[in-house]
Amino acid sequence: MIYCDTHCHLDFDDFDKDREAVLERAQKAGLAFLINPGIDLASSEAACSLAASWPKLVYAACGFHPHDSSGFDPETSLSQLEYLARNPGVVAIGEIGLDYYRDRSPRPVQRQVFAAQLELAVKLDLPVILHNREADADMLAMLLDWHASLPAESGLAQDPGVLHAYAGSLSMAQALAPKGFCFGIGGPLTYMNADERRWITAGIPLNRLLLETDAPFLTPQPNRGKRNEPAYIPVVAEVLADLHEKSAEEIGAVTTANAKRLFRLA
Repeated sequence: MIYCDTHCHLDFDDFDKDREAVLERAQKAGLAFLINPGIDLASSEAACSLAASWPKLVYAACGFHPHDSSGFDPETSLSQLEYLARNPGVVAIGEIGLDYYRDRSPRPVQRQVFAAQLELAVKLDLPVILHNREADADMLAMLLDWHASLPAESGLAQDPGVLHAYAGSLSMAQALAPKGFCFGIGGPLTYMNADERRWITAGIPLNRLLLETDAPFLTPQPNRGKRNEPAYIPVVAEVLADLHEKSAEEIGAVTTANAKRLFRLA
């Protein structure tokens, strides 16, 4: 087992008919483990249930996606999220962040909810899984301020989190990589029109890259338009291998080691 999928949503109803088969295909494809982030309280609870059902294969993260920030009640949601995040098998706070593309929640609300969850991550000493879409300036500023405020003895000072489905600039990556942030790489790297994305990815140190699918979304090129699933991770690894002049197996080994370091997995 040399690969892992650091971001997939197997709790979504897209997988209701064949979830167990999807996990079996993932293992046959060489995946050692998967991480399933929540997007609200209900999906975070579902992620915890999946982790409990498939221990050591599925791990969970708990969080409010920026799209769902308007449903975050400061009086109750944070305490409920903390309760869930203390479950065995939870390895991160996420998926959290900012999305100025869809704007499904007001931007000030997104920033408030994001900040509250960053503080929860510090309280629980859990890394963060970050969603960022067309909010680079605010995301970068908030992350740098947050990282600067971390106690030196905090484990987050060295390994704070991952920017999932990274689509930002090389300069943003260069600002965050020295702080210990990782960058999730998935299906879009394989797309025909993704030359700039491949160029940016090639410029990020390999010890800061993680493989992910974002299943059921962002399916790699050979199956684009169909449901994505963790078994497609080796397809992304092949493209990443070409960029870094490595074999797919070497990419799998390095990115899995990166994931184990970030999420503190044995």
